[in-house]
Amino acid sequence: MTIPNLLSFFRLLLVPVFLVLIIVGQDVLALATLVVSSLTDFLDGYLARRLHQVTRLGQLLDPAADRLYIFATLIGLAWRELVPWWLVAVIVGRDVMLIVLAVVLANHRYGPLPVHRVGKIATFCLFYALPLLMLGQAFPVIAWLSEPVAWAFAIWGAFLYWWAGFIYLSETVRIIRARRASVLAQSDTLDS
Repeated sequence: MTIPNLLSFFRLLLVPVFLVLIIVGQDVLALATLVVSSLTDFLDGYLARRLHQVTRLGQLLDPAADRLYIFATLIGLAWRELVPWWLVAVIVGRDVMLIVLAVVLANHRYGPLPVHRVGKIATFCLFYALPLLMLGQAFPVIAWLSEPVAWAFAIWGAFLYWWAGFIYLSETVRIIRARRASVLAQSDTLDS
């Protein structure tokens, strides 16, 4: 248990609180919870590097918390009919594909793929889109500005999310083909 990991656990504990606040329409409190979560996200990464406390658990918790916040925001906003359910399906569908790819890679004794820059940019877009949508709900006087910017980020984020997904898919296929070719080459060498 390191300080950065405790901060990540705290972030995870805030996810259901955040989701409930969105669903019941407490947009200002939901936004405040998201700000606290974002600050702890920054702080856990900074402390992990500064204190030399980077752990495998922390490397798993941080992206898991990020995904859960994206899902919670999407589900909460879709529940309130502020975003269409197709956007939820697009985002969740890509992550389901990545889970399937991770299982396939694990079955071939290969760990998770490194995060691609396109995937980081897609996540960045979604991290801006969803809070900006919430900002417009929490403070309707600025919705005229926040909502168009949020939708621009959301559409680009969804597009890039799938672009990164296809990059991961092609990398998985390449790895499996290379591994099979290696096994066949070893088999031919043993037969000779």
